[in-house]
Amino acid sequence: MPDAPPNDPSRPSVGDVKDHHRFDVAPLAAWFEAHVEPLAAPLTLQQFNKGASNPTFLLTSGANRWVLRKKPPGQLLASAHQIEREFRIMSALGAQRFPVPVMRALCEDAAVIGTPFYVMDFLQGRIFRDARLPGLTPAERAAIYDDLGATLARLHGVDVAAAGLADYGKPGNYFQRQMDRWTRQYRGAQTGEIADMERLIETLPARIPVDDAVSIAHGDYRLENVMFHPTEPRVIAVLDWELSTLGHPLADIAYGCILYRSNSESWGTLDGVDLAAAGIPTQDEYVAAYCRRTGRAGIADFNVYLAFSMFRLASIGQGVFKRNLDGIGNAEGPVDNDNTKYLAAQAWAVLQG
Repeated sequence: MPDAPPNDPSRPSVGDVKDHHRFDVAPLAAWFEAHVEPLAAPLTLQQFNKGASNPTFLLTSGANRWVLRKKPPGQLLASAHQIEREFRIMSALGAQRFPVPVMRALCEDAAVIGTPFYVMDFLQGRIFRDARLPGLTPAERAAIYDDLGATLARLHGVDVAAAGLADYGKPGNYFQRQMDRWTRQYRGAQTGEIADMERLIETLPARIPVDDAVSIAHGDYRLENVMFHPTEPRVIAVLDWELSTLGHPLADIAYGCILYRSNSESWGTLDGVDLAAAGIPTQDEYVAAYCRRTGRAGIADFNVYLAFSMFRLASIGQGVFKRNLDGIGNAEGPVDNDNTKYLAAQAWAVLQG
């Protein structure tokens, strides 16, 4: 493949392996030949620049490429970085013909490269890091966002039992369990007091509507976490399933709508975009299209779901910030905690109406 511009969505964003993520390739190569396939040439390793939570690597052997995703080194927060769950759900969804990469093998033996990991096939496609989709026409942008929403609706329509995922999470009471989980995660990574987080922890649980709909919930469904066909506006793979569980489908659609309020260039933002001129749907249009596809008349109290999603992302951001402070995160990660504070403030404002 010829060299592409640095911002080309079809170009893998890879570089040298970061010092704190280095490991011996020889044991990996031996494991690979025993559990995946024989190597035609020596195995080489590069690290994807994105993926602050679970380090992700490009494996190359001659003309063949795969992707390795592993837990990070160091002491980890409880219930975080569960790459075993990622492997399981993508294997199950692939069997249902849902767009995910082909899973090759899972290694739970930390002795091989230091932490558990899995290997999946490399896919050639486009990952749009910038939610504003620069360089595309309005019609292309509209088609990209339309299939993004259509794929989410398709995920929420997967028959959990038929996919062998009936025990993938606890059905029902999703939002209360998630509030408990992310409050614990926030406390475990807390580096100071954020008043808006305290207000949300105290107030939000009582505001969640009573609705125990259950589906597969991706947990991090947004434009940057899907891969599109190299030339068509069609999702060929949904990625980054670390936070997936059996949950409430409205958590996923609300989470994606954070884009409309985010000011984070790294996470994604539509702030300041003339959406009509750009061909990008408004939040109301995006949600309405999802409702049509899933048979919903609408979503009451949507701002509560949105505030919950922003609280949850703020808690995740706190964890990323703490890992960077501890020297085990992404070198390109935040040097301050401003984005966590901003998200908490935005969530509290949304909750207030």
